[in-house]
Amino acid sequence: MSGWLPKSPKARRRLMLVAAIAPVLALAAGLTLWGLSDSISYFYTPSQALEAKPPPGRAIQLGGLVREGSVVKHADGRVEFTVADQLATTRIAFSGDLPDLFREGQGIVATGAFRADGGFEAKQVLAKHDEKYMPREITKALKEQGEWRGEGAAPPAYAKGDR
Repeated sequence: MSGWLPKSPKARRRLMLVAAIAPVLALAAGLTLWGLSDSISYFYTPSQALEAKPPPGRAIQLGGLVREGSVVKHADGRVEFTVADQLATTRIAFSGDLPDLFREGQGIVATGAFRADGGFEAKQVLAKHDEKYMPREITKALKEQGEWRGEGAAPPAYAKGDR
């Protein structure tokens, strides 16, 4: 017997049991995380998405301020608009009904994926529900960029298309 094993037969059995179960649990946890990896949705602002370059087709959430004058509604119900942060913009295409509170100059979060051509195809668009609410991720990202203006402040110039 090796010197690192406990001398007690009962303690040795426990150690062997733990040694047998630990790899099985680690494998189960690894397979679970691997299986869930497709359902994880990462949050990005336009500049973070530009830097991270998520692969086409990966589900993400993209949030920012809708640039004024960028909303184009097509006859087939498709809507295109630009979402901006301080450093970058992203063009979003969405088919369906936009939230009633969707408007230019306000914060939104779009859930979808980038296409191979670099455009963003949204499956869902969420708009803030009143003037005091903004999704936590957008608030955090704006604070990190030094663009947070507090509740009720006017939208920054880049949301108005002045860039």
